[in-house]
Amino acid sequence: MTFCSAMMVGAAEVEGEWRFYSGHQNGNKYSPLDQINAGNVNRLQIAWQRPGVDPDLLEEEPDINPVSNFYSTPLMIDGVLYSSNALGLVEAMDPGTGETLWVQEPVYKGFRGLAGFPTRGVAYWSDGKKRRIIVARGEFLLSVDAEDGRLDRNFGDGGKVSLARPGPGGPLPDAGTSGPIVAGDVIVIGGGRADDIAVRKGVASEDIRAFDVRSGEPLWTFHVLPRPGEFGYDTWEDGSAKLGGGMGAWAPLTADEELGYVYVATGSPFASFYGGQRPGQNLFANSILCLDAKTGERIWHYQLVHHDLWDYDLSSQPVLGDLTVDGKAIKAVMVPTKHGFLFTFDRVTGEPVWPIEERPVPASTTPGEVAWPTQPFPTKPAPFDRQGFTEDDLIDFTPELRAEALEIVKPYLMGPLFTPPSVEAPGHGKGTLVLPGALGGASWTGGAFDPETQFFYVYAHTHPWIKSLVRPPPLVDSLTMYAHGPSELLESSLEFTEIDGVEDLLDTMDRQVDEGDAYLIYGPDGLPLVKPPYGRITAFDMNTGDTVWMAANGDGPRDHPRLKDLDLPPLGNGGRPAPLLTKSLLFIGEGASIQFSTPRGGGGNKFRAYDKETGAVVWETELAAGTTGAPMTYMHDGKQFILVAVGEKGEFPQWVALSLP
Repeated sequence: MTFCSAMMVGAAEVEGEWRFYSGHQNGNKYSPLDQINAGNVNRLQIAWQRPGVDPDLLEEEPDINPVSNFYSTPLMIDGVLYSSNALGLVEAMDPGTGETLWVQEPVYKGFRGLAGFPTRGVAYWSDGKKRRIIVARGEFLLSVDAEDGRLDRNFGDGGKVSLARPGPGGPLPDAGTSGPIVAGDVIVIGGGRADDIAVRKGVASEDIRAFDVRSGEPLWTFHVLPRPGEFGYDTWEDGSAKLGGGMGAWAPLTADEELGYVYVATGSPFASFYGGQRPGQNLFANSILCLDAKTGERIWHYQLVHHDLWDYDLSSQPVLGDLTVDGKAIKAVMVPTKHGFLFTFDRVTGEPVWPIEERPVPASTTPGEVAWPTQPFPTKPAPFDRQGFTEDDLIDFTPELRAEALEIVKPYLMGPLFTPPSVEAPGHGKGTLVLPGALGGASWTGGAFDPETQFFYVYAHTHPWIKSLVRPPPLVDSLTMYAHGPSELLESSLEFTEIDGVEDLLDTMDRQVDEGDAYLIYGPDGLPLVKPPYGRITAFDMNTGDTVWMAANGDGPRDHPRLKDLDLPPLGNGGRPAPLLTKSLLFIGEGASIQFSTPRGGGGNKFRAYDKETGAVVWETELAAGTTGAPMTYMHDGKQFILVAVGEKGEFPQWVALSLP
């Protein structure tokens, strides 16, 4: 294998393709294929598996170390698989064997050109003559020829457009983790690297940007942090917009080309556990945005979390579907959230399909913090995860376990959903127990929608977090406050001199952040602290908003020494798996522990098929590692395949393809 060796693609195969990250621009993760069905799925076997990077690349640069958290999902178009590999380079593969056809031409030569990270997906565009794969990698947006992997020299600067944004120490990469979407002849990309960087004052917001698919010329920019004079600027009180940053859309985007709209789910503002330096509602953080794909004009928006203090960024792809509610046809957009709600809107007008109520929520006890007094609560569908934390949520398999759990939670503040983080200091407790935690609820793996039944399926991971504000370590140059959480140890940039009384309080704090499980909390002997299920799938009838079924996904800890003799049902594996719908089945893995910033991890190696109507497991198998990417399906040479990325710490990432014998 060499870079860009010319290997022409096969003849067009329109039926059975997977042309977008989620199968369709609407994000529904659905395929009508049914060669694999409930009657024969038990015969499913591995058709091929291969490394997440072509081995020839590693021979050229043996010091390259691909990431194990391999979250790429390929496209299958015209008889070829296209995907971001475990280094973020586009690879074209034979869908029948997994053999590499070509690897894209890197931007740079040598190690610098190869080292990198994957994105969740790539995008495809064609005008009937030219065929391009559009990918975001590092600081660049790239246009790659789908025929041979070479950069399109007519796009931007020799095939690349810079996506870097300003930062206090110089430009920062802004390619995001989910990649772009192409709507017509317009590339739209949302950024979203905030969770990979300690987001601090002085880092620019991650705006939504659009480019011409042929030339790479910038077309428009939507400011997720409004500028003076723009709508929403006044929701950053006391001029705090000048300190803003983050809010990038790290979830995949969706599009309705008939309407000409793109739907964007935005992230949290900088310092997502403390907002004393950003008083106000903070638009357009934590919002669903409907933008005109050609102009970037805001058609409508709805903020789903005001003044975020819980890291409840909108991490799931918006999903489009057509519903019939009370006899009325509705073009809908559905947004599952980390905090366990499924918000549903008319995607044309932005009107809620069912009423959304602004309900009072607890105030903050942290000096300088003014939590927003209300938050949006949808009246339908019902929550798909536990919300808030009380003693009734604690593990109670045996009286002894419950008694130990009660002791564990004594130092912590408990309360309903949206109870703010609290200061950890002598006499002030050890912080707030928050459920759902910052991993969800729902996460980037999102939901799936069946356009035939109008059922929506969503996975939830149930694990409480400690949200506490503590004194920073001495190595931090300026006095800042930050919260326990992955990748956010330096996240908040609060200048305490602006807050009355906080310096006296800080003088009483001498605890510093622990590594490891500091932001997660466990129950007795490493068991979960709360009642099961710990990983669940919920199915909703979106014509009525009613729950159809809920099922635990996996065994969970029922083989734990303190549970193994209790004859418990499946308790559910906590993880971050993504669903895949076919005509009769729901496929889903268990996620991988590599996706958790904790040695206790989560996930598992099982991959299952569920009956879509009942939630019954009809088949399962064990893969080489836990699923890290969203599964997809396609037809090739008369055979249906299911393909998914897997990975685990210490294991080389792989693609695994399944088919019938």
